[in-house]
Amino acid sequence: MAKFARLIDMNRCMGCRACVAACAVENHFTPDAPWNVMNEYEVGTYPSVKKVFLTMGCMHCEKPACKGACDYIGAKAISKNQFGVVLIDYDKCIGCGYCAAVCPYGVPQFNAEVKPLSPGKGAIGSETLPAGMRHPTHRKKAKVVEKCTFCTHKLEKAVADGKIDRIGKDQEYTPSCDLVCPVQARWFGDIDDPSSEVARRIKETNAVQ
Repeated sequence: MAKFARLIDMNRCMGCRACVAACAVENHFTPDAPWNVMNEYEVGTYPSVKKVFLTMGCMHCEKPACKGACDYIGAKAISKNQFGVVLIDYDKCIGCGYCAAVCPYGVPQFNAEVKPLSPGKGAIGSETLPAGMRHPTHRKKAKVVEKCTFCTHKLEKAVADGKIDRIGKDQEYTPSCDLVCPVQARWFGDIDDPSSEVARRIKETNAVQ
């Protein structure tokens, strides 16, 4: 069974936010409810100070605290599938915000209202599609929590096409944020496959979550 993960090299990341933009375009979210955020930090002591960048999307934790909180209150809107991807069912979410409160990374975003992607210009892109033609994670609802899904619509397509081995390699099967990095600071793939690039790099660099 495949298990998907992402590796980010913070030493390479230059904070260009191409991954943030790609995520916004692919998943049709508005600026006030981002699924991917670029954080900036200054490290060191003067005069040896430098800026480092950390892009923050969902970590898809082994034991997600968000799911635990959601299950505890009985909503059971958050699930973790067989590939390790943590997802939110918008139809079950009650908008309580407990998942956001317990997430150690501050990832879940409360979507207070559904705003147009291009204010004042009418519906564009996915907004013009009937709800039935949109992937469930792209059917925006007000007063629910949203977050990164590892572009699960692409992963599902890879599974349906029998192309799991192409995840992290082919554009149609790989999360959009991982495709656009100009300095190759991001890798995505099956960490249960020791021959995959992401598994190899994790081993070589002693990467940590």
